[in-house]
Amino acid sequence: MNTAVGILGFLPGLLGGVAIFLFGMNMLSDGLQKVAGEKLKYIISILTNNPIIGILVGTAVSAVIQSSSATTVMVIGFVSAGLMTLKQAIGVIIGANIGTTVTAWLVSIDIGELALPLAGIGFILYFFPKSKKIKNIGYIVFSFGLLFVGLNVMSDQMAPLAKSQAVADTMLKVSSDRFLGLFIGTVFTAIIQSSSAAIAILQKLALQTTASGEPLITLRAALPILFGSNIGTTVTALLASIGASVNAKRAALTHTIFNVAGSLIFICLINPYEYIVSILMGGSIQPHRMDLAIAYSHSIFNIVNAVLFAPFIDLLARLVTRVYKGKGELTDRVLVYIGDKVSSPAVAMDLAMREMVRMGRLIQKMISCTKTVILEQKESLIKDVEEMEETVDMLQNEILNYLSKIISENTLSESESVRLTGYMRIVHDLERIGDHCESSTLLGQNNMENKIQYSEKALVEIREAFEKIELIMDQTLVALENNDKDLALSVLSEENKMDDIEKVLRERHLERLKRGECNPVTAVTYVELIHTIERMTDNCKNIAESVIDDINHRLAGHYDTEGRALEYKMLKNIN
Repeated sequence: MNTAVGILGFLPGLLGGVAIFLFGMNMLSDGLQKVAGEKLKYIISILTNNPIIGILVGTAVSAVIQSSSATTVMVIGFVSAGLMTLKQAIGVIIGANIGTTVTAWLVSIDIGELALPLAGIGFILYFFPKSKKIKNIGYIVFSFGLLFVGLNVMSDQMAPLAKSQAVADTMLKVSSDRFLGLFIGTVFTAIIQSSSAAIAILQKLALQTTASGEPLITLRAALPILFGSNIGTTVTALLASIGASVNAKRAALTHTIFNVAGSLIFICLINPYEYIVSILMGGSIQPHRMDLAIAYSHSIFNIVNAVLFAPFIDLLARLVTRVYKGKGELTDRVLVYIGDKVSSPAVAMDLAMREMVRMGRLIQKMISCTKTVILEQKESLIKDVEEMEETVDMLQNEILNYLSKIISENTLSESESVRLTGYMRIVHDLERIGDHCESSTLLGQNNMENKIQYSEKALVEIREAFEKIELIMDQTLVALENNDKDLALSVLSEENKMDDIEKVLRERHLERLKRGECNPVTAVTYVELIHTIERMTDNCKNIAESVIDDINHRLAGHYDTEGRALEYKMLKNIN
């Protein structure tokens, strides 16, 4: 009983150390993302279908932001947004597992006495200077120091464990039962949501020695726990994929398959693997170098795992696609690209843009159905338009809420603020086009109820007007999706033509009325219908202007520098 109480007595302190370590780790990841975040999107955007490049990019990004989970969640966001294929994502995820091993090497460096001074220096640099660059550096230094403060606390709190017979017996069981160690590593990592933290705790525990000078936990006992931590970390990606696109779920599933398969392979080869690590450590592993042995083991495991699976990325992508099938329908009243979590502003706004384009494609379908209702008097489509309008309203609310979260949870640059404000206007304009479709179907329904139809000439004109808005709408969405200034300018030009077309059509209709060629009852609905279509083009114009504003602002902010000033001036002169 006293032994159990003694063991439990160290837990509050250990949990405090873990909390400080995790807090420092998250701060370090956030700080590094703030510094490198603008480049991350570019780095990932240069990916090709070459899996080796994907693996290298995944390794680099995870090494920079110190978190494979953050990289994997980011990749799932990119896949959900359509910025990355499943095949590319698999390569990056494999590389992320290699990049995260950097943390284990940092932990193996003994800077215990420098932890508090580092935290103090970082605090001063972050809280007092006004320079944003210095603040970012201070934030990183402070979090780095905090990380090692947490490690020191964990190390101090785990020292009494070396004298516990119960702990020694447990480690003995883990040494003889590799699957028990695998289970412990999986569950513990799934709970704390960080393989880096789990392995850091394992390293500190391995440094504790018994009264006889033997390590409390041998490499044979540590390896299964290490393998299990690679399985447990997949829980983060699976949670991130909830509510995401089908391909994003497939990417998370691939991450799980890859880590589980690799762990099972190595658990079966644990004896030769332990021997190889021992050889690398000089033939024997000294107790004071156990943390280094675990760092070696972690890196070798992930590198070999990557080499084994890299040739089969295509096969793995096809397998996951076949195993996990989903509809992903355009009209589903669900969010496909965005969710509750907001990542970095640049990534989050890209996801919001993809959801807006999806919203726009749904509205395109509404326009097509509305045209059929008016021209062919197909009453069954009226209900379809109403249901799509409800989906559009839902998307408007959710996208605006998501954009509001970006504002509340991040400090935005001037360029990001302009882009986000434009996106809010775009969502409103898209929803208004949906409203116009719904009101137009009511005009068609009114004609059906009164058993009247427009004249043949009027129907030809209405068809031409609908074809014009369909063209403009398509150009608008492509301009938004591809950040295409030329297409956005084309939308403005087409919208100006539509203003003239509306005037001409009104005059023609009045002439037909005078000649008795049209039913006077349809006169009001015809004029209202043409005006509604013209208002749709106004909304498209607003969207195109927001796209142009965003492009111009980014050109002014990033291109008007030495070496690119001429290109910027040429663009200004052209426009």
